Amino acid sequence: KIARESLERIQTSVVDYSCTLIKQERINGVLRPEEYMFAEIRNRKVKDGVLVTPLSAYLYFLKPGKLKGREVIFVEGQNNGKMVAHEGGFRGRVVPPIWLKPDGPFAMHGQLYPITEIGIETLIDRLIEKGERDRKRGECTVDFIKGAKINGRVCTVLQVKHPTPRPWFDFHIARIFIDDELKVPIRYAAYTWPKEAGGKPQLLEAYTYLNLKLNVQLTDADFRHKEKFGKVPR
Repeated sequence: KIARESLERIQTSVVDYSCTLIKQERINGVLRPEEYMFAEIRNRKVKDGVLVTPLSAYLYFLKPGKLKGREVIFVEGQNNGKMVAHEGGFRGRVVPPIWLKPDGPFAMHGQLYPITEIGIETLIDRLIEKGERDRKRGECTVDFIKGAKINGRVCTVLQVKHPTPRPWFDFHIARIFIDDELKVPIRYAAYTWPKEAGGKPQLLEAYTYLNLKLNVQLTDADFRHKEKFGKVPR
């Protein structure tokens, strides 16, 4: 119910947003370092079955240092379905932007999901899908924790727990932080079962949206690489 209310708010009241996105994922069993990026995202909008606003994303990597300055743009349905990327630093000065298939091997290197699935709306869709599936399976407990904070923002935490490992469960524990004022999730973290009895759950994936600003009036120019790349976001 909470996820569906958040999805309705996003779909009816939120056109776009900017934030600092922190991502950490376990790839092939190895937990990768956190990646920080400034993100501008325009939500997909459909009217009467027609796509009127394509999902659009701009990313500027802040850290770790080896990624700093990298920029990526993706616009749904444009550029033959490709994303465009440009490195920062010295490489960015000598190597031109490159076009990549979002689900191709180069774009997916070190990623769990393609850029086509970026954003809070997709996150909520996944939560609803997993929630409906897990409710049918049973063996699932949900706790509500009030008063948690993410970067000073007061949140309610929904903690979903599967006590026993099963092939059909994606995680042992998932924690969803819903911003009490904005009414949307600003952090999702999922953990797998401990390797040994009494051990700690291991992080599988985590996504945190800091400094989230809704309806910032992004334009088409914000997603055109010739106008956007090379300008440090403020």
